Amino acid sequence: MARTDRLMRLMNALRRLPAPVTAARLADETGVSARQLYRDIATLRAGGALIDGAPGLGYVLTEDPALPPQSFSRLEIEALMLAMGGLAQIGDPELQRAGQDALGRIIATLPDRQARQASHAIMRSWRAPATRPPVTVDLALLRHACWEERGLTIRYLDLRDRLSEREIWPLGPWYTTRLILRPSSSIWDSLQTRL
Repeated sequence: MARTDRLMRLMNALRRLPAPVTAARLADETGVSARQLYRDIATLRAGGALIDGAPGLGYVLTEDPALPPQSFSRLEIEALMLAMGGLAQIGDPELQRAGQDALGRIIATLPDRQARQASHAIMRSWRAPATRPPVTVDLALLRHACWEERGLTIRYLDLRDRLSEREIWPLGPWYTTRLILRPSSSIWDSLQTRL
């Protein structure tokens, strides 16, 4: 992994994870050894990041020089936390992780009082577990096809359990708690980008 990518991952982990974060947890999150992590912490400190803590105690990002200060009302903070909680309901771990990373960067730029409000947000999102089949579609591929305006070839079982193949030009994924297809139907057995 490139050094800049490694340092960016470390900063994201420091922003996102509850502080203080142990070196072992940070090493696991960034995919490096503890020894490399200590060197990366020293590099970030030398670059101006204010990181409190030491080996054996854990680390806290106290000030992030890469992000400008910003401010939100208490209700806006609650709305952000509520929206982030809703991402867990849609069955896309990659999107959920991206939301956590973004929220971590936002919270890292808040003044202390507002950062404390974010850690003590009272609004929660919960829905009864969906009765729909688990997501088996490569959602990352679907998102990229939408972003790049590329066609996809899909193969699926229709309502009569016959194999069908279609070329589609997706506009975007749609998430719902309603079951659109029969539980026995496969959404897409195969999904591939059309070049």
